[in-house]
Amino acid sequence: MPHFMLEAEFWVLVAFVIAIAVLVRQAAPMVTGALDARAAKIKTDLDEAQRLREDAQRMLAEYQRKQRDALKEAEEIIAHARLEAERAADKAARDLEAALERRQRLALEKIALAESKAMAEVRNQTVDIAVAAVRQLLAQELDAARKSRLIDDAIAELGQRLH
Repeated sequence: MPHFMLEAEFWVLVAFVIAIAVLVRQAAPMVTGALDARAAKIKTDLDEAQRLREDAQRMLAEYQRKQRDALKEAEEIIAHARLEAERAADKAARDLEAALERRQRLALEKIALAESKAMAEVRNQTVDIAVAAVRQLLAQELDAARKSRLIDDAIAELGQRLH
């Protein structure tokens, strides 16, 4: 036997290597199991992260679509409101024009009525002045006999004028 096999340090070294080998052999499945479990957890976390990322992208796309739809709807509402405002403005302009035309027609009718009233008043006053002038003239110029004859003629003609 070789000389180094007889020394105690050699056998301590052999026992140490055997102990390490046994320890490694028994600990290896635990370490690999722990590493496998950790790898599985990391894979699960990565899969979950991927799923969450896909969900986030899907939600982002959905919100972007909703935003586009909302913008489109807002533009349609604005266009509709503009159209309604134009219609209302046109209607208001037509109504204003009709009201102005009505007021102008009423004003012209009032003016025509006032003119006819003024003309009637002028005629009536002219007739009154003429009648007063004729009375005064007749009172001054006619004698009693002639007045009587005119009154009798007027009474005689009264029957013919009433029928």
